[in-house]
Amino acid sequence: MSLKVQPYKEKKIDHLVVRVYEERDGMGRAAAADVIAKMKALLKEKETIRIIFASAPSQNEFLETLRTASGIEWHRVTVFHMDEYIGLKPQEEQSFSKFLCDRLFDSVKPGKIHLIDGLNDPELECQVYSERLMEAPIDIVCLGIGENGHIAFNDPPVAHFNDPKLIKMVKLDEMSRQQQVNDKCFHKLADVPTHALTLTIPALLSGSYLYCIVPGLTKKNAVKQTLKGPISETNPASSLRRHPSCILYLDKDSYDE
Repeated sequence: MSLKVQPYKEKKIDHLVVRVYEERDGMGRAAAADVIAKMKALLKEKETIRIIFASAPSQNEFLETLRTASGIEWHRVTVFHMDEYIGLKPQEEQSFSKFLCDRLFDSVKPGKIHLIDGLNDPELECQVYSERLMEAPIDIVCLGIGENGHIAFNDPPVAHFNDPKLIKMVKLDEMSRQQQVNDKCFHKLADVPTHALTLTIPALLSGSYLYCIVPGLTKKNAVKQTLKGPISETNPASSLRRHPSCILYLDKDSYDE
């Protein structure tokens, strides 16, 4: 199956490149093709590269294409993820670290895997993970957008464009928690943890190249606000319009004409 899926619409809003695809699978494969090409190009220039991944069903097609791609020297790649629930055991199905291990890391075996420990003391874990993030620049960030416009778990009440931290503990917005039920990750709202650790907006935007994958009808309003609303902390994803190298991948369901 070819990875070379062409968008039916492409435009630029501020610095943000927007590509819209006929269907979700093609969107995910196209995003993966771009990330794979960038990984291979960077690995010709550098000994190792560092990538941050999102953990969400919206990333499934993208991750599956990445998992089965050939010719990537994963042993030269250091990987991170961008958020984790506090108090959730890493082997539980809803754990974001387990999500990425199951769908990508266990298969491709990156050289270094840095997982956020949601069982560790939050303040200590933030310190440890910040140090890991600061060891070298982040090359690639693969992310999504939440129904309330969050990126990682930077929900509107806790999102700060100039956050002094790289990772912090946050109380989750109810809309953000409800999305986890909508995504069938939890049976009901009461089951969703109330707090999480998340990379901050400055940490995510520190990546040299950003690839944002956002399919589905439930994301249409968030995408509309991201593209047409003001650049504001009330819609955290709007910050992507300021990044010098970010591509937003949409399908027909998530794109608002």
